Amino acid sequence: MKHLLEVYGEKKGIIKKRLNDFSKVPEDEYFYELAFCLLTPQSNAKTCDKAVQHLKAREFHKNNINPGDFINNVRFNNNKAKYLIEMKQKFPEIMNVIRTIKNPEELRIWFVENVKGIGLKEAGHFLRNIGYRNLAILDRHILKNLKKFGVIEEAPKTLTKKNYFEIEGKFKEFSKKVNIPMDELDLLFWSMETGEIFK
Repeated sequence: MKHLLEVYGEKKGIIKKRLNDFSKVPEDEYFYELAFCLLTPQSNAKTCDKAVQHLKAREFHKNNINPGDFINNVRFNNNKAKYLIEMKQKFPEIMNVIRTIKNPEELRIWFVENVKGIGLKEAGHFLRNIGYRNLAILDRHILKNLKKFGVIEEAPKTLTKKNYFEIEGKFKEFSKKVNIPMDELDLLFWSMETGEIFK
């Protein structure tokens, strides 16, 4: 625990700045933030970001191109290409919902139920990346660290909605115990695993 607090002390400034950057993402970037989160399951974040940059350079959001041609290095690229196409078609509705539903938990559930390829983790990730707070992003880095610090006994092989919310609750309790906001802990754990603070 002492080591965690020491590392947080070192990285606190850059972590807070990164979260502040997320809160300033303009609406015209939301499409590609969501595209990024659709690509990330079981894939390297940097690889996904490069794929999104290819899509952005070709203005996928308004041009009739096949996204599958530009995400070859992403795992399950065929399925994810289909998700991107569906998301693109639905994006005006998505933006309307973002502007209408103000409660983060309610908004997260809407994404899970209405955007194919998006689970609780991806929905939380997207919402965090556009400035929402206090939603857990339970990826393998976070689960590994929650186990390491005794917050959970084991990282579940599959995350059901029920155990996702249970672990999120324990994560929130732990964040209060160590006096580090959950969103900051998320980026701290991620940086301890990968050596950097990304998104």
